Amino acid sequence: MLEYLAIIFTAIVVNNIVFAQFLGICPFIGVSKNLESAYGMGAAVAFVMAIATAVTWLLQTYVLVPLGVEFIQTIAFILVIAILVQMLEIIMKKTTPGLYASLGVYLPLITTNCAVLGVAIMVTQKGMNFPQSIVYAVATAAGFALALTIFAGIRTQLELNEGMPRAMRGVPIALIVAGLLAMAFMGFAGF
Repeated sequence: MLEYLAIIFTAIVVNNIVFAQFLGICPFIGVSKNLESAYGMGAAVAFVMAIATAVTWLLQTYVLVPLGVEFIQTIAFILVIAILVQMLEIIMKKTTPGLYASLGVYLPLITTNCAVLGVAIMVTQKGMNFPQSIVYAVATAAGFALALTIFAGIRTQLELNEGMPRAMRGVPIALIVAGLLAMAFMGFAGF
């Protein structure tokens, strides 16, 4: 039990996928303009990351390693992630059209989110078993969602600040704040 709590705390806070490992930066910057988008993207990434990690772990353990073709791991994992995102998109379009409409443009971005691929590769590199892999994937997705939510809240407040110099508004101050948040989260790891 302590082992799983350590995995959860480490994945969310100490080795946050965005702030400490710098993966998933593109959707982090692009989707964090408001809280609703951040919540939606966080939930979609959590779903895809958990399923992709489960499928890729099984693929690695029962197909790639026994056949001795571990060298195609990255290509195989990218294909799995792309297929899962397409399936998610089709299912959401049919079952929850409202949610699909609000996330529509962000769903395809999950395919190119390097955080999803990074987690799938990291669980195999760290030699995690299946339950540990799933816990790690869900906790990492929670850390991604936490980063998006914090950053979206800060960006919303920054947009309301009229005292900020014109040259610093928008992306410049967002990048500075992202760097400061990264330094704060890296403090948990002790640099």
